Amino acid sequence: MTHPRRRPALLRREAVVATVPVAVAALLTAAGPATAAGSVGAPGVGDPYFPLAGNGGYHVSHYGLTLGYEPSSRHLTGKAVLTARATQRLTRFDLDFKGLKITGLTVDHVKAGYKRDGQELAVTPARPLRKGQTFRVTVAYNGTPGPVTDPDGSLDGWIPTDDGAFVAGEPQGAMTWFPANNHPLDKSSYDFTITVPEDRTAVANGVLLGQRTKNGRTTFRWRQTEPMAAYLATATVGKFQVRQYTTRDGLKVYDAVDPREASAATPVLERLPSVLEWESRLFGPYPFRAAGSIVDRAPNVGYALETQTRPVYDRAPDLSTLVHESAHQWFGDSVSLTSWKDIWLNEGFATYAEWLYAEQHGGDSAQQTFDGLYATPADDGLWEFPPGDPGSGANIFGTPVYARGAMTLHVLRTAVGDRAFFRILRAWATAHRHGNGTTAQFERLAERESGHDLGALFQTWLYGQGKPGEPSPS
Repeated sequence: MTHPRRRPALLRREAVVATVPVAVAALLTAAGPATAAGSVGAPGVGDPYFPLAGNGGYHVSHYGLTLGYEPSSRHLTGKAVLTARATQRLTRFDLDFKGLKITGLTVDHVKAGYKRDGQELAVTPARPLRKGQTFRVTVAYNGTPGPVTDPDGSLDGWIPTDDGAFVAGEPQGAMTWFPANNHPLDKSSYDFTITVPEDRTAVANGVLLGQRTKNGRTTFRWRQTEPMAAYLATATVGKFQVRQYTTRDGLKVYDAVDPREASAATPVLERLPSVLEWESRLFGPYPFRAAGSIVDRAPNVGYALETQTRPVYDRAPDLSTLVHESAHQWFGDSVSLTSWKDIWLNEGFATYAEWLYAEQHGGDSAQQTFDGLYATPADDGLWEFPPGDPGSGANIFGTPVYARGAMTLHVLRTAVGDRAFFRILRAWATAHRHGNGTTAQFERLAERESGHDLGALFQTWLYGQGKPGEPSPS
């Protein structure tokens, strides 16, 4: 993600079943309080910055989302079908869902009880669910969706525009338009069926399966087969110019561009295949079967987001932004967070990809970029808090996470040498492909791949307060 307030200068510009690792399933089971009988799923997974995000007691393998949106009235109708597996006995479980009116709710086709409390939708099935049982939750709903305000004051979720909606869910916003287990720990496959007026286009994640126009409305069907965190889902609607093509590597590319942004966006988007090829050489094979971009005109948003397979931009991106959001397909999308505290694993990595791209394409070297940042005084916002533990949800998109996170990677590169460093990046993307990771796991992997003791380096650059001392040259 990229955002002017969230990194220096342009430093948040930003039916298939997926498996869940055993460790993640254990976290989803154990997170939060439960009854003495252990039969109530927790209302959150225990994230220190967003304690109500996600839910315990089950894993969602697949979302089937059927949506209808009328931009003139901003009215959304929806039906969400969640296929899930209970990781404990459940007499009740929660979903994250905020604002919209529920018109029907069943578990395995039987009417279920429910109660709402803020973002929590507590569901009581007619019969308890056994541990290991696969079940299906169907929620019908409608209303006028809107965004949520994040701790840093920005908006995310379903954000209306003058011709549709800009839909970007990091970190909380998925719950504004569909019921979800809304934490990166719970990754799922998705099908989207979205109906809009025939002069609008609805763009979601993955591959476009087809579209059909009837009685003045067009229905778009999208499928995202690889596991995806709920915050990375999109259903952006607008008047778009569409370009579709297949790269020489077989990637299906779908670009949707607001005509008002087309002249500025087109030359940048034409670089996408070469950017993905370059990143694939550095990080390993591109992790998805589809790619592309959504370029909207959303002046009240102020960022872009790495929505999986198809980043959404609030305006025409520059090349650095394209590189940043594309790098997130590896770091953030395929390899997802275990806790929002570890956000530098997303933003620091994507920012360093910008530095590397500039270095290898005639711009400043990564060392020059590092030196320019390091020259900032000790009271600069760059040193306000450590990137490995930002301290609150209000800080997770702050400058230190992006810039000092990237600086940490450069110090690591300097310490271990290029050969080991690029082996580390590739090994990280490979070992946790379509899964989750933690900072501690990255630190151990870096030490294993390099043969160096890196504890002091990470402690200083990720967790140390204030401006670190100047790193020793390699």
